[in-house]
Amino acid sequence: MEALPCRTKIDRARRIRWLLDGQYPGAEKIVLAMDDLNAHSLSSLYEAFPLEEAFRLARRLEIHYTPNHGSRLNVAEVELAAMAAQRLGQRHIPDLATMNSELAAWHARRNRSQKGVDWQFTTADARVRLKRLYPMIV
Repeated sequence: MEALPCRTKIDRARRIRWLLDGQYPGAEKIVLAMDDLNAHSLSSLYEAFPLEEAFRLARRLEIHYTPNHGSRLNVAEVELAAMAAQRLGQRHIPDLATMNSELAAWHARRNRSQKGVDWQFTTADARVRLKRLYPMIV
């Protein structure tokens, strides 16, 4: 996926349509994990497309928002940090076309290496640290 010069709600809506219709046309449902940035809402589809088109796209999506208190820990942000540290942070990239070329090469290498996530936060830890967020079951 290439970088875009803007990140408006309309850009986001077009990217969602590209994902659904271009990349996964046969999938009944696509699950997206994303933060609560204002452009990351289904309303962007209704601003960008006619009602029927927006509804068609929206009903194929299942959205899971990352929690505000844990957004720094989500996997997507870990990947972005790795990308910045390994590629983008090392030198000046003169234009969007060069950046997209660099991102595509990095993405291909990263996928080939099959980097994973070593989760350290266990269910037992969650029950202790997050107990105020959940009701007690007696």
